Amino acid sequence: MDQEIDKWKKLMLTHKFALDEVNTKLNILNEEFQHIHRYNPIEHIKSRLKHQDGIIEKLKRKGYPLTSENARRYVRDIAGIRIICSFTSDIYHVLHMLSNQRDIRVVQVKDYIQQPKPNGYQSLHVMIEIPVFLTVSTEKTMVEVQIRTTAMDFWASLEHKLFYKFDGVIPTLFQKELKSAADTMTVLDQKMNAIKCEMDFMKRGGTFI
Repeated sequence: MDQEIDKWKKLMLTHKFALDEVNTKLNILNEEFQHIHRYNPIEHIKSRLKHQDGIIEKLKRKGYPLTSENARRYVRDIAGIRIICSFTSDIYHVLHMLSNQRDIRVVQVKDYIQQPKPNGYQSLHVMIEIPVFLTVSTEKTMVEVQIRTTAMDFWASLEHKLFYKFDGVIPTLFQKELKSAADTMTVLDQKMNAIKCEMDFMKRGGTFI
């Protein structure tokens, strides 16, 4: 029993270290980009470590025995980072920067921007694996990274609040309103990104007829 408790503690600590490492990498990349291009692709970063109760609940839903080893194997979102960008193009630039890190392995990419969920949800979900160097071992640890614009994040926050307010079943009226808001959000992001592209073109010496 004591051994399993120690394993759970190590699991949580390892994922915390993984979050720390990815956060550090992102801050370095953002500051370097600011220094070179005088522009930040990342507006801000949110991190969260899933509580052990939430991990256990997820194992129950999946039908796995409630062990730390099963948590490590089958619960891939213990460590989570959300990256908020101003423009849609920045989202893919951040993904490119992360992918170029030698010690990061991109395991999976789910693009809900190019293919939004039916309810209108948009975000880029990236599962990455990063080594955490401990005193006696190196633990390859999964981190879920969500990259989205400010508008996408605002929409997702509202949808999340409604989901819990109505116990997981959002009334049809609000579903339609959310989908309409998502469509408006898409148009807004596209317009803002177009403005950014025009600004970048002008900085390179281009002119518009």
